[in-house]
Amino acid sequence: MAEVMSPVVSERIWALPVSGATVEFLQYLLYRSDFGGHLPVRQKDMATEYRVTPQAISNLIAPLCELNIVLRPKMYASSQDMEAAFRAAITSIKAGDLPNLKLPAYAAVPPAADGPPNLQVA
Repeated sequence: MAEVMSPVVSERIWALPVSGATVEFLQYLLYRSDFGGHLPVRQKDMATEYRVTPQAISNLIAPLCELNIVLRPKMYASSQDMEAAFRAAITSIKAGDLPNLKLPAYAAVPPAADGPPNLQVA
């Protein structure tokens, strides 16, 4: 199981240096996560629900883990241990001891190459 750091990411989703498929998968993760970001679904079950292979889930989730948007519980014995580590990380971020999410530090959306962006509803 994993944790999704959704509140910050949803405001800056346009700045994520990931593919469109990964952004779409992040929306699925946000939909499936419990309050607080806990994902109660195993990757095998995600693959079934998302209608892809387990390897595709690994490929989609890996960039999100690299950006610290999804935290995997590799070294935690229980979900309580992971939650405690998650809260400690937030405290460290606020104190300036730990870098925040690895997102570009844009002050505004970068302009499109030829004029305003062509925004469409998917």
